[in-house]
Amino acid sequence: MFFDITVMDIIDIVLVALLLYYLYKLMKDSGSLNVFLGILVFLFSWVLVSEVLHMRLLGSIFDQLMSVGTLALVVIFHDEVRNFFRSLGSHRQFRFLSKFFSRKNEAVEDPTVMPIVMACNSMAQQKVGALIVIQRGDTLDEIINTGEILNADVSQRLIEAVFFKNAPLHDGAMVVRKGRIVAAQCILPVSHNLNIPRKLGLRHRSAMGISEVSDAVAIVVSEETGSMSVAMNGKLYQNLDARKLEALLSK
Repeated sequence: MFFDITVMDIIDIVLVALLLYYLYKLMKDSGSLNVFLGILVFLFSWVLVSEVLHMRLLGSIFDQLMSVGTLALVVIFHDEVRNFFRSLGSHRQFRFLSKFFSRKNEAVEDPTVMPIVMACNSMAQQKVGALIVIQRGDTLDEIINTGEILNADVSQRLIEAVFFKNAPLHDGAMVVRKGRIVAAQCILPVSHNLNIPRKLGLRHRSAMGISEVSDAVAIVVSEETGSMSVAMNGKLYQNLDARKLEALLSK
């Protein structure tokens, strides 16, 4: 029976294994590993009952649970599902599709970079906390709608004024789009990645959260240590100086 396996069967098995591994990593990073293992046990039981033991009554019950359970899982894990398809689409093998369907606006324009870098460097020296999100290809309208609309030119003095400790808009995130400060005091999704060090606070987790669900770049200035960090494509670059920060933003 082993010799009846074709090349397509082997490819099918390999692709399923890769898909399960990818889902495993996604659930592990989001802290839902136990749920993923429970789903695997249920799928194994379903295949065993329906395909191996041919138990029609129990198999039909499993079929109904599968049809309803799939919709329930999508509702419960909508963030994880969105992250899965976004990370799949942003993979280097498929990135040419993104470039084909989107405009070339993935890099921050040079006139915008320096005021942001200078403001962050100044706030870092004074240990003023800040969280700045720079929109690239993916729209951030949902995030912008949670804050106060400013629609102002990017300038070092305005950024520092917004994040001044006693300023009314210093909490939350500032969103920069196409060379303008669109909004401030915006609410960002918080990352549940277990690999984020516990010493990092809500600003860093929010920066990681927005970088996981979009291609935006998030800059964090720590109020406790005065260090500068950047969250980009689900990765966190810490302890940056002004030169490294400028290099990351100019990519």
